[in-house]
Amino acid sequence: MTTATQIVDGPVDSGGFRLSQLIYDSRYRSYTIQVIAMVLFMVAVGWLVDNVIDNFRDLGKEFSFGFLFQPASYDINQTLIDYNSQSPHWRAAVVGILNTLLIAVLGCILATFLGVAIGVARLSKNWLIAKLMTIYIEGFRNVPVLLWILLFSTAFSALLPSPRQTEPMLAGFLTATNRGFYVPATIWSEGAGLLAILFLVSLVAAWIFGRWATARQEATGEILPIFRIRLAIIFLPVLALFFLLGSPMTLDFPELKGFNYQGGLYIRSSFMALWLALSLYTAAFIAENVRAGIQAISKGQTEAAYSLGLPPKRTMNLVILPQALRIIIPPLISQYLNLTKNSSLAIAVGYMDVTGTLGGITLNQTGKEMECLILLMGFYLTISLLISGVMNLYNNAVSLKER
Repeated sequence: MTTATQIVDGPVDSGGFRLSQLIYDSRYRSYTIQVIAMVLFMVAVGWLVDNVIDNFRDLGKEFSFGFLFQPASYDINQTLIDYNSQSPHWRAAVVGILNTLLIAVLGCILATFLGVAIGVARLSKNWLIAKLMTIYIEGFRNVPVLLWILLFSTAFSALLPSPRQTEPMLAGFLTATNRGFYVPATIWSEGAGLLAILFLVSLVAAWIFGRWATARQEATGEILPIFRIRLAIIFLPVLALFFLLGSPMTLDFPELKGFNYQGGLYIRSSFMALWLALSLYTAAFIAENVRAGIQAISKGQTEAAYSLGLPPKRTMNLVILPQALRIIIPPLISQYLNLTKNSSLAIAVGYMDVTGTLGGITLNQTGKEMECLILLMGFYLTISLLISGVMNLYNNAVSLKER
């Protein structure tokens, strides 16, 4: 009778734990190296910080963040929260952060929709559509994004008419002037909160229905009109409650009074230039990611779907794109990060993001360049890690599950 002998990389533990095992035992060696590397890194960081503080002291400066609680003494042209020139610097920084996040979120949404549509259209069998999409992609990808931002800003200022020469478009829902853009503003009255809650509940219900319909399709093969049913779930209850409560939400349309429009919601040209330029620029890169992901899927998948009687649109939505996502998502994360960081170019057109507030006016007024830059870098690092984390979770959800 033979006995199996277990072979272990490293010495066999025969008498309890010994300190020498931290080096010679492969079970502990990797942890030892990581701990040593972390300690050395922290010592290096501590030495650098201590050196910076000493140098600041020699220059007569104090390394502190107390300036954040001093009055900012400057105005910001676009704010999402209450702010005035007597507000502290930390509130000015928050205003800039919110402006940055607004551009980043809206830019990522628009760039994703455009990028997917353009990437699919570039593979169209229609020669004209495919070539036009190629021209768009190559044109935007090979010109620096700063030039596109300046071009859009200049075009809005030079080509759009003055307010007195402008006629509202889209049934009064958009007014474009060389001073900015005007859209109707929402006026909430009694019962509007209940309407908003119902809308959120309807969104959750539509999401749950989509999950159920997808699982049912996978189990039975029966395809439901998911998009139309989702729209009905979202809007029909809201519309019913809207009329039942007697229109708790109205729209305030902008009107021309004197030399400018009054009322409504005013959108600055700098915001529109930055948003469109970043979105269109990033969409060109996303389109190439989508094209590469689709072309990486075997043509046999398309032929098999056609042989089952699926039309081209359903083949793309149900067969090709779901498989291509595992190839598209990783580079898509990089494009979202690039768009967020490229928003720091907003200062070129006067849009006050966090770089313009904390890294611009606050830095120049207080002379706290090191503190401001550390906070600025910390913000961009945090938001980049959050985007990467969320998108990696989604990537894991859509990736192929191996048995």
